[in-house]
Amino acid sequence: MRAFSQLVDRLTYTRSRNAKLDLIADYLRTTPDPDRGWALAALTGALDFPAVKSSTIRGLLTERVDPVLYTLSRDYVGDTAETASLLWPAPDGEAPSDEPSLSEVVDLLNAMTRATVMAELPKLLDRLDANGRYALLKFATGAMRIGVSARLARVAFAQAFDVPVDEVEEYWHGVEPPYPTLFAWAAEGADPPRTDLVPLFRPFMLAHPLEETVVSMDDYAAEWKWDGIRVQLVHVNGETRVYSRSGDDISATFPEMAEALDFPAVLDGELLVRGTHQGGEEGGAASFNALQQRLGRKTVSKKMLREAPAFVRLYDVLLRDGEDLRELGWAERRGHLEALIDRLDPERFDLSRLIEAETFDDLAAIREGARDDAIEGVMLKRRDAPYVAGRRTGLWYKWKRDPLLIDCVLMYAQRGSGKRSSFYSDFTFGCWDGDPDAGADLLPVGKAYFGFTDEELKWLDRHVRQNTVNRFGPVRETDKSLVLEVAFDSVHESKRHKSGLAMRFPRIHRIRSDKPAHEADRIDTLKAMVRD
Repeated sequence: MRAFSQLVDRLTYTRSRNAKLDLIADYLRTTPDPDRGWALAALTGALDFPAVKSSTIRGLLTERVDPVLYTLSRDYVGDTAETASLLWPAPDGEAPSDEPSLSEVVDLLNAMTRATVMAELPKLLDRLDANGRYALLKFATGAMRIGVSARLARVAFAQAFDVPVDEVEEYWHGVEPPYPTLFAWAAEGADPPRTDLVPLFRPFMLAHPLEETVVSMDDYAAEWKWDGIRVQLVHVNGETRVYSRSGDDISATFPEMAEALDFPAVLDGELLVRGTHQGGEEGGAASFNALQQRLGRKTVSKKMLREAPAFVRLYDVLLRDGEDLRELGWAERRGHLEALIDRLDPERFDLSRLIEAETFDDLAAIREGARDDAIEGVMLKRRDAPYVAGRRTGLWYKWKRDPLLIDCVLMYAQRGSGKRSSFYSDFTFGCWDGDPDAGADLLPVGKAYFGFTDEELKWLDRHVRQNTVNRFGPVRETDKSLVLEVAFDSVHESKRHKSGLAMRFPRIHRIRSDKPAHEADRIDTLKAMVRD
């Protein structure tokens, strides 16, 4: 456990991506099985210990220290695990002497239930020092938040053993923690894990932003970029799984799609839901807001399946009937995709239509009308490009529509987590529900925590502290004086918000300290941007 807690501590205070990779790679090379496998699982978010929740930790702390002290400390530190690790009283004031291994920790956490955790977790915490307690609580709750993504951890694994990261990604979903066969392959030269028995995720091919590039339409094909979620459907050995772009299995969230593919294939496309209005030549795709109602749900009601049925607009085919097509050029794969569309349920699948444009200027003119329906922009794909994992320059480009902009007023702020725990960095903003000079109120329309520089963050944090008018737990209400120009991709009607609106991807575009708050935009302005 000590080696893992030291790794977590170093990762927490290391900003450089390459330095993080080196730290993880060194740990994986020097730590024996199965501890290194459990550590890798923790870093990639693959572990779940249902008995240990943040509320459990709060309950244990308030039994042992003054509740007011805990509350003030948690508010100042901004992280439950760090607060608990520092405040936890060592038994009899003695340093721990029987520190457990990471494997023993896994066994003990797995054995805990909601009925036993309040008695068993303290025993484990008593065996650790402050760094160990911090690592344990991060490990147990699955809330690592130490600046390491699942992708970064897998890249570090590949770096540690000098194996291709694309192969690591492909084998990853066929093995379970602590990954003995994966380590045997990478570290000892054993045969790789088998990929022909289960429906495994294949890394997606990704696109570069178009930015200033101008391409020839003789070399590239264009199609719409749809505003859904990129998915991969895999059918192997009688089983189908649906994967998100990060490789998460979302089959349970979209069971109708998991049932829809019934022959061996790996398909790439955009998952959308059908709206109540079926008009439009593209087949009635609803806005992202409609899809969002289904995301993240472990169970889906019959009503939701009926009112917001999912379908996939297909972009590409990677494998078909046991044949790997990824080495073929895009145009050839497109031909295979068009040939198999008749084998698929038309209620669950359709084909992403190509955009007919003779020149780049023609395409630019067509793109100008891409605000409607569920269109997010345009994709440009080189006709002879094979399907390769990751972003390869010159093969695929994404040309997203220009963002919408609106002036809002800062209303509330909350401190962030991790490196931002001491800064007010999560901002809620609103628009006027009518004429502010006539007494109209501000209604919250969105929340954003990115889009600003480090210097702007410091400025915003200072503004919040100096202009606080009220406090609600960790949230500060500010005076309604600061205008923020907010960029967003689209806005939709929403019953969950008081304003009746929900923004898609809001971010702080500019701080408009020069603009009076009463000149910020009205709710009606935002409503006019809603598209059915």
